Amino acid sequence: MSSKNGNIAENVEDVKARIEAAARKSGRNAGEITVVAVTKTVDTDRMVEAIDAGLVNVGENRVQELCSKYDKINRKCNWHLIGHLQTNKVKYIVDKVSMIHSVDSLELAREIDKRAEKVHRIVDVLVQVNVAGEDTKFGIEPAKTEDFIRELSCLRNIKVKGLMTIAPFYENPEDARYVFRELNKKFIDIKRENIDNIDMAFLSMGMSNDFEVAIEEGANIVRIGTAIFGKRHP
Repeated sequence: MSSKNGNIAENVEDVKARIEAAARKSGRNAGEITVVAVTKTVDTDRMVEAIDAGLVNVGENRVQELCSKYDKINRKCNWHLIGHLQTNKVKYIVDKVSMIHSVDSLELAREIDKRAEKVHRIVDVLVQVNVAGEDTKFGIEPAKTEDFIRELSCLRNIKVKGLMTIAPFYENPEDARYVFRELNKKFIDIKRENIDNIDMAFLSMGMSNDFEVAIEEGANIVRIGTAIFGKRHP
């Protein structure tokens, strides 16, 4: 869905209202849903506008862009790395991010664990699951997710906090519902296992085009860029 390109504060209010409506429709409390403002290619002045409008969680897709903005944002906010993360880039962000949404290999998890130990941190991570099985998307196969999480449970400087997925883009958001429903089922199943050192608290799914459907299917983190900042101009 397109957004107004103009007033970011107005766009934020519009997104909040839509979240409220989606939560109400599914019998949920909108207060339990976190918005991560996707700031890829968004300049720092506009990011500050969004933060001042109440969006204190910002998500970057690229390590280089996150690092270049990190010291320029003179605001208290939580940084999320939501894009694919290469192992050789972990060292640049491990001391900066509140959460990494895109853990999709044991090699990456071990590198985060190693780098986190060096800076005396425990880093919250989400496991990225490729529910739709798209070749162009990263992520663990749904059937392998629980075994993968069990492997991560022995790493002491990362904390698995839940799951993340990116649904295919559909003109009709309803067409993405099966992706969100399947991930929520996987989330619930793994949560029931009570695996040591695993805290299944967050389900990160839904973007500007489909976040209402994602909320109806259990998302409690939504990653929204276009509906806040307007269409990107790379």
